[in-house]
Amino acid sequence: MKKIEFPVLNVKMVDINKVEANDYNPNKVAPPEMKLLRHSIEEDGYTQPIVTYYDKERDMYIVVDGFHRYRCAKEYFDLKEIPIVTINKDLENRMASTIRHNRARGTHQIADMSHIVLTLTEKGWTEEQISKHLGMELDEILRLKQITGLKEMFADHEFSKSWEEFEENRKKKK
Repeated sequence: MKKIEFPVLNVKMVDINKVEANDYNPNKVAPPEMKLLRHSIEEDGYTQPIVTYYDKERDMYIVVDGFHRYRCAKEYFDLKEIPIVTINKDLENRMASTIRHNRARGTHQIADMSHIVLTLTEKGWTEEQISKHLGMELDEILRLKQITGLKEMFADHEFSKSWEEFEENRKKKK
């Protein structure tokens, strides 16, 4: 059996100016997800360190995973230091690590998300609260509520008046 390393046990705070992005990460984050990441850090703090490689020749840490957390630290929070861990791998293996980290995050299953929306609704959360804290659009929340098939989920939902306006306009034209 392969020996498992635990770089996570060696978290250290480093000057943010000693950290830089790699030049190969294909992962892009859309503005809504970036906004959610920022909100997540504001609510929970940095719960995961940035994974880096230490370039001894340049005395710099290069991001392997956590570029968007690094970006938040720099662009939104103006942090002077950030938590990092280091892995010691050649470039090809760092590239593979970056992709593994990106792909291993997985996706949220619709049924599980519907259950979470149901639970939060039952606990008294409004659609606006769910939207803000889970980074979801209101129409996404509505679709997840529809999946559960529970009419109680829609008790406080404000439905569009578009049909009423359509009928009024139609009658005026006659």
